[in-house]
Parts: sequence; C-alpha cells; structure tokens
Amino acid sequence: MTGFPILSLMLLVPLVGAVACVKASRELARTIALGTTLVNFALGVVLWLNYDVGGAQWQFQEHADLFAGFSWKLGIDGIALVLLELTVFLMPVCIGASWNSIEKRAGEYYAAFLAMETLMIGVFTAQDLFLFYIMFEAGLIPMYLIIGVWGGAERIYASYKFFLYTLLGSVLMLIAMFWMVNVAGTTDIPTLMQFDFPPQAQTWLFLAFFASFAVKMPMWPVHTWLPDAHVQAPTGGSVILAGVLLKMGGYGFIRFSLPMFPVASAYFAPMIWGLSMIAVVVTSLIALVQTDMKKLIAYSSVAHMAIVTIGLFAFNRQGLEGSMIVMLSHGLVSGALFMMVGVIYDRLHTRDIARYGGLAINMPYYALFFLLFTMASIGLPGTSGFVGEFLSLLGVYQVSSWVSLVATTGIILGAAYMLYLYARVVFGVQKNADAAAMPDLDMREWAMVVPLAAAVLWMGIYPESFLAPMRKDIGVVEARVAIAKPKGDAQVRTASHAIARTAGQNAVEPR
Repeated sequence: MTGFPILSLMLLVPLVGAVACVKASRELARTIALGTTLVNFALGVVLWLNYDVGGAQWQFQEHADLFAGFSWKLGIDGIALVLLELTVFLMPVCIGASWNSIEKRAGEYYAAFLAMETLMIGVFTAQDLFLFYIMFEAGLIPMYLIIGVWGGAERIYASYKFFLYTLLGSVLMLIAMFWMVNVAGTTDIPTLMQFDFPPQAQTWLFLAFFASFAVKMPMWPVHTWLPDAHVQAPTGGSVILAGVLLKMGGYGFIRFSLPMFPVASAYFAPMIWGLSMIAVVVTSLIALVQTDMKKLIAYSSVAHMAIVTIGLFAFNRQGLEGSMIVMLSHGLVSGALFMMVGVIYDRLHTRDIARYGGLAINMPYYALFFLLFTMASIGLPGTSGFVGEFLSLLGVYQVSSWVSLVATTGIILGAAYMLYLYARVVFGVQKNADAAAMPDLDMREWAMVVPLAAAVLWMGIYPESFLAPMRKDIGVVEARVAIAKPKGDAQVRTASHAIARTAGQNAVEPR
C-alpha cells in the first residue's frame, strides 16, 4: 500500500456519493448511499489488513502543501485506525436504518449522511491542526440538518441546542490553536504531541480544548443537548451520533489534551474525576425514571462516556486501553440499541415504554438481539461492554479506590435501568393489540443486527484483535503523561504541583 492515497480515497468516495444523491430520487439516492458506504467499508477492510501492527507509529501518511499555513496532511496510528473502522462499519447500518423511514427530501438526507462520513473520517485522519479543526467543526452542519429537517416535532429546538452547545465550546479551542502554532512554529499534530508547552500556558490551553471536548463527549453538566438531540433525531441520526460523533470528544482528549498538555492534565484530573463520578451516578438515576426509550438510552450514553474520561485520566495503560475499548463498545452497543428502538418505532410510531410489553411472544428474534445488546450495555462477560469497563476500572483503581468505587455503582445502576427497560418492553402481558400484532425482524433488519451482534461478541471474546493495533500508540501516550501520573487518593494535587515545577525547568519558552 506504500504510496497509494487510500485515506484521501476514503474521504473522496462518500463526498462523490453525496453529490450524486442530492438531486436523485428516493430509491436511487438510498441505493447510491448504501453502495457508497459499502465501498468505504471495503476500503476500511483493506486498511485494516495492511496496517502494520507494531510498525511505525504513523502510517498511510499523505502530505501536500496547499496554501500559506495550511497543508493536506493525513495519516493514522492505531488509535485513529480503530475509530475510523468503527465509522465505516456503522455507516451502512445507518443507511439501512433509514431505508423506509425517510420519505421527504430523501436525496438531501442521504447526501448529508455521506458528507458527514467524509468529515468524521477527516477528524480521525487529519495530521494538520487546522485541517482537524475544519473537519471537527464542519461535522456539526450535516448533523444539524439531519435533526432539524428530518427530526421529530421539536426538531428545531433540539437542532439549535445541539449546534450552539458544540460550536461555542470550539471557539476557545480555535483561539488556543492559533497560540500554539505561534509558539511551536508548526501545525503538525505529531510534532505538537511531543512539544513542551510552558506549564502556565498548558492550564489555559487545556481549558480551551476541554471546553470543546467536554461538550462533544458530552460530560456533565454540559450534556443536556444530547437527550434532546437523540429524541428528535431519526433512527439513523441517533445511531451515528451515539456511535461516532460522541467519540470525537474522547479522541480529542487522547490525541491532544493528554500528550500536548500533560502537566495541566494531571492538575485537572481530580476535576475530571469529580465531574465524571457525578455523571455516572446522576445520569444513571435519571435514566431509571425515563418513559421514552430513546431518552433512557441517551442518558445511559452520558454515564458510559463518563467511564471513558475516568479511565483516560488514570494515566496508565489499563485505563487508557479500557477507555478506548469502552468507546468502541459503546459505539456498537448504543448504535444497536437505538436501532432496536427504531425497529419497533417504525411499526408503532411511539417510543413510550408503556405502549409495549410482551414482545417476546410475537417478536422472539427481536427479543433475542435486544437481550444481547442489553447485556453488552451492562457489561456482561463475553460481550464488548465487559472488557472496556473492567480495564477502565482496573486502571483507575490503581490510582484511586474511591473513584473506582463510585464508577462501579454506575455499572450497578446501569444494570437496573437497562434490565427494567427490557422487562417492560419484551416481557409481561401484551396490553395493546397493535403492539401484539407487530411482525418480527424482516430481512433488511436482520442484515443490520447480525453484523452488530457479531462485532459485539467478537470484541468480548477476543479483544486482542482491537487492542493490538493501538497498544504501541497507547504506550506512547502513557509515556508522555508518565510524569503526570497521580500517586494515590491523597496525593493527586501534590503530584500535580511537583510535575509543574519539574516541567517548568524543561519547558520551551514562547518565541
């Protein structure tokens, strides 16, 4: 694959497909969209097979100077690889989930999805700071349109809230980027990952990037846009929002905050843990009382992503690897759960839990797959959910037993709200004749759930397949933040101040 621009091709294919879909009829547009996403998935398989595990950190690199201060720089490491593969894996599922439900302006709908695929891939492959920012922010536009045009009754409110929350946080990040480039003299992300910014400046830089990544995750208390966005978005929009877009925040932390601002990361680790512990408990309790299936799963996403930030800021291999696996698992499982909600919503046109019950009688295969994804969400051993949560909690336990204890309560609460949801929808008495008359999965729905179920089991049974490509790159991040590793419950802040003094002696002064 040396010299072949496969990353640029993966960016170009969905972009061309988007242009072809704009004016196409509904039938043609969805066929083009499905074909395009399958082509990109095939390219993703080629990328996976040709990635040299244990080889150079940055592979499949492409570089072309475009104009003053801006370069087309692409490349991936193992961390970017697995998230890119998650993206191309979920995109055909999103198209399949929208196959019958989108009727108005279908060509534009599929064009927005394909444009978003280009931008999401761009986020994970960009090696130029400003190229990353463009891809990161431009991804808001198609998602804003998907919610605002094809969403539910309160779609306008939800789309504006989604757009404003995520945009305002990123303005500070852009200002910080300009300062970083002025000091470091480069926009190259791999170079910036090894650059020693002054400790005092790291505090402000960390907060500027945190303002963007915390909203994108989303972290408590800037999470309130997510339930509204999920409830109003069409099924395909919810799948890709939960599956990939939320992961951009976690990717930002591990790509920028930890390696570029290790001193500040150590200093603010207690704050991150505090916010994450609140999120795990509070949003889990809120999920318990929801009557809307989508809103319940949306709040569960906030709790699961809090496990990600807890593991990341443990600054050890188990925590970092666990956080990455949680992101991958959550991308699959939450996407699958939203799709399962979409399956019955397409039949009954309601997400009210009370309107269902006893679906195991007339939809046994649906009940079986729903059970698998429910068990994966609560971390049953043998599923993808167990591996990531176990590693994350093991990583943070080495640093703080109290944080790990609170995080573990979130898993218990997660089992409570997910099993409560499953029992009310699938078991019990069939109270409504229209729900009792719903048919089981059709061939299109089988084609969507089987790959997701296989991936969830594969990750749970043999996680090494996903850990191996990123192990070396996790080691690079771990080495970068090693000086910032907290020493224990009572020593976190003491260690942070000591690190700041040490780093201050070696920091590169601003130009």
